Amino acid sequence: MSSSNYQFETLKVTRPKENVVHVELNRPQKLNAMNQAFWRECRDCFNQLSHDEDCRVIVLSGSGRVFTAGLDLMDMADISVMQSDMDVGRKAFHIRKSLQDYQESFTSIEKCTKPVIAACHNACIGGGIDMISACDIRYATNCAWFQIKEVDIGLAADVGTLQRFPKIIGNDSLCRELCYTARKFFSDEAKQMGFHVMCLVCNYVYLIFSRVFADKDSMMEGALETASIIASKSPVAVQGSKVNLIYSRDHSVKEGLDYMAAWNQGMLQSEDVMKAAMAGMQKTQAVFSKL
Repeated sequence: MSSSNYQFETLKVTRPKENVVHVELNRPQKLNAMNQAFWRECRDCFNQLSHDEDCRVIVLSGSGRVFTAGLDLMDMADISVMQSDMDVGRKAFHIRKSLQDYQESFTSIEKCTKPVIAACHNACIGGGIDMISACDIRYATNCAWFQIKEVDIGLAADVGTLQRFPKIIGNDSLCRELCYTARKFFSDEAKQMGFHVMCLVCNYVYLIFSRVFADKDSMMEGALETASIIASKSPVAVQGSKVNLIYSRDHSVKEGLDYMAAWNQGMLQSEDVMKAAMAGMQKTQAVFSKL
């Protein structure tokens, strides 16, 4: 079911299940490359979804042959500025503002209080890594491949990969290799490198992804199934978990605990706590109100 409240040029927004919103990158003819409209619409879309009472979980995927080819080099906002005869200091301030706007596009995914499940198929290049690094959960098909591409176009990744990706994979040496070489990484590297996953998939991309699927259809089915499970839980509890996970990632254990105590001194008074407790005792499914 399409969502009339979300009309975008580069994104398709639908509601496939109750309280679940599907955001699909929608430039298949351009391999979902990220143009100026995308950067603006991504930020606007996730800001809206953060306040959408009928949305509790978001699935993010790509239409067409690939998840995304990354930055659209034919539609870069700062090319004219970089080629102008403007003073170098003033150019720098202009470019810095543009970069901060781009960064906010993916930070809006992280700041969105609703959990976001990225579902990647085939290629996920450059800005795609930046984007999925800002998501909560990452699923992929077993044909998917990934590339931190930026050094190949003469720049350091600047919209989130260097900040989020190292904390996700937990391997500093491997992270640096992938960032410095821009080499593709595939699912069969696991056996060569000795990475093994308990009873799941012997797959290198498990370092970044929760689950790997045989094809796009099964991946989307799995992503929507997970989304439905999350959507059935208390939105107070789920969104509180996301806020505190991100806060704790960026602060000390003591600071995280103090923030959690301050957060839950109010949230533990929610009706959702009693509803969940009663449902548990009665062995029924609790139904939670919108926020």
